[in-house]
Amino acid sequence: MPEGGMKTIGRLVKYVLKNYRFSLAGVMVCIVVTSFTTLASTLFTRSLIDDYILPLTKQAQPDFSPLAQALMTLGAVLLVGAICSYMHSRLMINVSQGTMKRLRNDLFSHMEKLPIKYFDSNAHGDIMSIYTNDVDTLRQMISQSLPNVFSSIITICITFGSMIMLSWPLALLVLVLTLTMVFTTKSLSARSANHFIAQQQSLGKMNGFIEEMLTGQKVVKTFCHEDEAIEQFQQLNESLRSNTNDANRIANIIMPINGNLSNLIYVLCAVIGALIALNQLSISTLHFTITIGTLVSFLTLIRNFTQPVSQVSNQINSVVMAVAGASRVFKLMDEQPENDEDADVTLVNATENADGILMETDKTTGVWAWKRVENGKDILTRQRGEVDFSHVDFAYPASPDSQKAKQVLFDINLDTDAGQKIAVVGGTGAGKTTLMNLITRFYDIDNGTILYDNIPIKRICRKDLRRSLGMVLQETHLFTGTVMENIRYGRLTATDEECIKAAKMTGAHDFISRLADGYQTMLRGDGGNLSQGERQLLAIARTAVANPPALILDEATSSIDTHTEQLVQRGMDSLMRGRSTFVIAHRLSTIRNSDSIVVMQHGRIAERGTHDALLDLEGIYYRLYTGNLIS
Repeated sequence: MPEGGMKTIGRLVKYVLKNYRFSLAGVMVCIVVTSFTTLASTLFTRSLIDDYILPLTKQAQPDFSPLAQALMTLGAVLLVGAICSYMHSRLMINVSQGTMKRLRNDLFSHMEKLPIKYFDSNAHGDIMSIYTNDVDTLRQMISQSLPNVFSSIITICITFGSMIMLSWPLALLVLVLTLTMVFTTKSLSARSANHFIAQQQSLGKMNGFIEEMLTGQKVVKTFCHEDEAIEQFQQLNESLRSNTNDANRIANIIMPINGNLSNLIYVLCAVIGALIALNQLSISTLHFTITIGTLVSFLTLIRNFTQPVSQVSNQINSVVMAVAGASRVFKLMDEQPENDEDADVTLVNATENADGILMETDKTTGVWAWKRVENGKDILTRQRGEVDFSHVDFAYPASPDSQKAKQVLFDINLDTDAGQKIAVVGGTGAGKTTLMNLITRFYDIDNGTILYDNIPIKRICRKDLRRSLGMVLQETHLFTGTVMENIRYGRLTATDEECIKAAKMTGAHDFISRLADGYQTMLRGDGGNLSQGERQLLAIARTAVANPPALILDEATSSIDTHTEQLVQRGMDSLMRGRSTFVIAHRLSTIRNSDSIVVMQHGRIAERGTHDALLDLEGIYYRLYTGNLIS
């Protein structure tokens, strides 16, 4: 059993018991009843031989009615056992499948609450492997391994008790020889446990690589890296094969060894029992006697005793693999989610009465307000879009491959006014996108403060904070569904007319109208049947329909040609009017008319001013501008 294995099993059992305690209680009762009916049929062998067959052979005119009655009683007992066995199987199907459903639901719900840094530091294919391979190992463990182990333990206990009653000397002999089986199984299982854990890890790495190759297939073909990709995959596949082979090579010899030991126990007991039955052995003051019927029943009980031991041995492999899978599942569930412990401010739609007082409303009015509760009263203040940084430092957490955190922002001080268009420029790796990630709290700052309308952003609920900041990212993502559904993703309550209006405003309507089914055209594979520019236009339209009070544009027009950009820019200007907007851009057309341009270099704010003022400085911005190197 791997380290922490029993703790993991205990946690899994608690998880199952939480929702299926009554079903499991029924399973346990059925297993116990089935075990006792099996024992009853075995013990009947002794009565059959000693009380019926042997006496009947000595009668001149045998009466078979007592035997028939006994067989009918046995048949009724076995029928009860068959019914209980069927009920046990049906209940376990419900328990296992229901648990898997709940587990996947809980996994996905928890995953949606995790911070972006988790997905930045873990391969998506490896996460997918948790949902598929690791969860499936738990299904096998819950539906088969654990019930079989419990059934085997019950059978072993009641069978050994019966063996002692039949012949305690033979029972002790069986016990000593069986302990040899247990010791052998334990030694071999310990050796295979680490290999099973490595197998699950290798499977996750391989799935991660496959997912990476699928999403990056164009890049692979562009740079003719097919052979290198195949070689890498073969290495990962060989690692998986090697770990699986090592795990199963050791595990697969357990059953043959236990089978031969079981046969040895059977033969020894048969020989010794026959000698006792025929010769009535005496040792010192102890006198041993046994009937033929008792010996036959005892030998049958040996099979009932050693077979569960072998079953437990075989299930250990499944249990070890399931523990490895469960540890990965629970590791994901133990990841710390985003929390709003200190958040007490929310974003609401508002309307202004005749006295100029803001009031909350359920309707979309275009007026937004921050809502907090003070002394039991709701306090509303207008959302303006002022974002202020004060002495902000930030470092990305240490990655698994590096123990040292990487600091990317140093002592950032930045004040903005409501309705301003702030452009952020600088070289690659200067910290532009990181700055936006801090505003949306995809990451939390290490030092300093960030105020949003003079409210510390930690006091604002994350969902409301992000709802107030419409984002258009450089890397667009479209979901499987129609064009209309992808635009409506910005606001699920938006009508078709509002979605079409947003598409027209951003310049997406023309190309959508040329599609085969227009707004009802199905998109699959992240919109693979659209050009990069068309996909980005849809992403911009999706943000427009959300009608957010502030905007973040992370190189939103980087994939659009110059002609299309001119069309989009008019829509973007309309979208940005009256809204505070942060723009990360590399095209002069998108930043020249900004109210303020922030130039970043090596994680610091190097310059700030208007386009003309920065050109007059002839500093970093001037060099970027004259060299057309803004990126």
